[in-house]
Amino acid sequence: MSQANILVVFYSRHGSVAAMAKHIARGVQKVPNAHAVIRQLPEASFSHEQTSPALPEDGYPYCEVEDFAACDGLAIGSPSYFGSMAAPVKLMLDQTSPIWMSGQLADKPACGFASASTMHGGHEMTIQSMMIPLLHHGMIWAGLPYKNKDLIHTATGGTPYGVTHFAPHTQYTGLSDEEIALCEAQGQRIAELATKLKKH
Repeated sequence: MSQANILVVFYSRHGSVAAMAKHIARGVQKVPNAHAVIRQLPEASFSHEQTSPALPEDGYPYCEVEDFAACDGLAIGSPSYFGSMAAPVKLMLDQTSPIWMSGQLADKPACGFASASTMHGGHEMTIQSMMIPLLHHGMIWAGLPYKNKDLIHTATGGTPYGVTHFAPHTQYTGLSDEEIALCEAQGQRIAELATKLKKH
C-alpha cells in the first residue's frame, strides 16, 4: 500500500498552535504507512498580501497550494481571533480555488485545531470557520470523539469539533497533559482515516 501523506498546516503567533501541530504529527506517525508533512503559514497584512519573507527564518517551510493538492489528509490549525481563523489561514484557503475547481481534496479527511487565550474565546467557532471552506472542497470532516476519555476530563482545551488549547498567557507556557494526548489522538485518527480511504 502506498504512503498516506497528512498535511499538518498551521499559523502560530505565540507558539501554542505550533506545539499542537508537533503533537498532531506525532499522532500521525503512529499509523503504519502514514507520514506527516508539517508546514507553517507566514504573516499576512490586512490587504491580504503576504508580508513575511519568501523563506522562513526558522521552523517549518511555508505552505504552498501544491502541498494541499498532494495531501491524502489534512489537519489545519489557527489561533482564535474573535471566534474565527486568523487572516493567514484564511488567505491560504482563499488561494486553494484552483484545486477546488478540479476536486483534488474531495473525499479526503480533514480536521482542525485551535488555541484561544480565554476559556470562552471562540475555540469551537474557530474550528468551524476552518471547516466550512473544507466542506466546500468536499473533504470529510473528522472531529474528536468522546471515546478519547481526556476529552471528558480536560479542564483546559478539548472539544469534539477538534482539539484545542487554552492559552491564558501571551507567552507559550506549554500544553496540558490532556491537550497533548488529544492532539496525538487527533493526528492518529486523521491518519487512520486517510489510509483507509486511500485504499478505495
